[in-house]
Amino acid sequence: MSLDKSDLTHIKWSLLAFTLSVAVGGSAIWLSATYESAALKTREAAQKQVRAEGNMLDATQSDLKNMSTYALEYAALADRRIVGGEQRLDWVEELEKLRRQHHVIGFKYTISAQQPFIPAPELNTGDLKISLSGLNLQIDLLHEMQLIEFFEALRSDLKGWFIVDHCTLERAATSNTAETPAIPNTGAQLKADCAGGWITLNNRNAQ
Repeated sequence: MSLDKSDLTHIKWSLLAFTLSVAVGGSAIWLSATYESAALKTREAAQKQVRAEGNMLDATQSDLKNMSTYALEYAALADRRIVGGEQRLDWVEELEKLRRQHHVIGFKYTISAQQPFIPAPELNTGDLKISLSGLNLQIDLLHEMQLIEFFEALRSDLKGWFIVDHCTLERAATSNTAETPAIPNTGAQLKADCAGGWITLNNRNAQ
């Protein structure tokens, strides 16, 4: 088959149209691929942001839950008079009520001045300052169980965080010698000498 100049003219325009269609098609494919890549990056960035915001929301909800828990615990401590200043007058009143309940034959006590308290082992208490208001007790007893009942009543009836450091027990003196002066007969079989006190918590930064 032979081609003359008139045929070449028609072919030239056909080739040009084909070339343009290929070019346009290639551009469309490239633009489509570029758009898909950009859309994928945008979607990934959006998903990453959603995850980050979700994590932030979870952390916030966890913090709020913890704050609510801490607030309840703090309120419980405040209600028990563990947080704040020492309740010396309340303790004196409650000890006198305890005396009238006759858990023991009798007792004497002294409440010493409040002092900083360092637990063993030491604890990291952050902004909280721990203090101890010392209590010394001399108790007359019929038997050892009275001592246990006395401290159980003390802890349940008196608000505060009461601790017992130590107690020593000895038999009540029954004889009157030069070394042992006469002691009123109260019926006590034992005498206990105990030391302890009330723990209170305060914010060390509070003015």
